[in-house]
Amino acid sequence: MKATQNPATGVRVTPADLLRCAALYLRRHGWHQGTYYAPTTDTPTPPACAAGAIGIATAGHRVEHFSQLDPSALADYLAAMAAFVDYLDDHAPVFHIDEDGYLLDEHTSPYSWNDDPARTAEQVITALDAAADEWDRLHNQGGEN
Repeated sequence: MKATQNPATGVRVTPADLLRCAALYLRRHGWHQGTYYAPTTDTPTPPACAAGAIGIATAGHRVEHFSQLDPSALADYLAAMAAFVDYLDDHAPVFHIDEDGYLLDEHTSPYSWNDDPARTAEQVITALDAAADEWDRLHNQGGEN
């Protein structure tokens, strides 16, 4: 596309698209734990956690506060995160039980899942891709039944 051409409009990005872009980002730029992005000022594309990578896939740049996204981008980010949480709930649940034996969270936190000391970059990348495939399957994307 030439710089003088107008970009396509009306194209809807799905949560699966964003999850795959996040996985690709992590493959290319690295994975991080503890914060959205590795603390660095020498690159606009720092290693990121799963949520940070989804944010970059959504906004096209690093995002420090997701509430600052425009409403459409925020809705896309939240939809992709929800699809990721749904996948984690089904395939990698993390349960937090209080001292009385009550379940504290009914959903797996993608933040604590990402930051588990035993977690690997490959596990995160694989989960993002698998979550995208599951979203497509559940929403009959790609023409499959």
